[in-house]
Amino acid sequence: MAKRCDVCDKGPQTGLGYTFLRSHYNPHAKRRWLPNLQPVRAKVNNTVKKMKVCTSCIKAGKVQRAL
Repeated sequence: MAKRCDVCDKGPQTGLGYTFLRSHYNPHAKRRWLPNLQPVRAKVNNTVKKMKVCTSCIKAGKVQRAL
């Protein structure tokens, strides 16, 4: 199961998590920031299809929900 939006192809981003402790930056291990994906029943080409869509696409109205 891919953690990727079916509409905008937004996926996980990687980076380093730093914390600030008494004027020293203490590096931590690498981490991943995942997109906020929601399962949606959407209308695609007049058929109902289950998709994983990020919340920014849902807010922008890029997906037409099936009733």
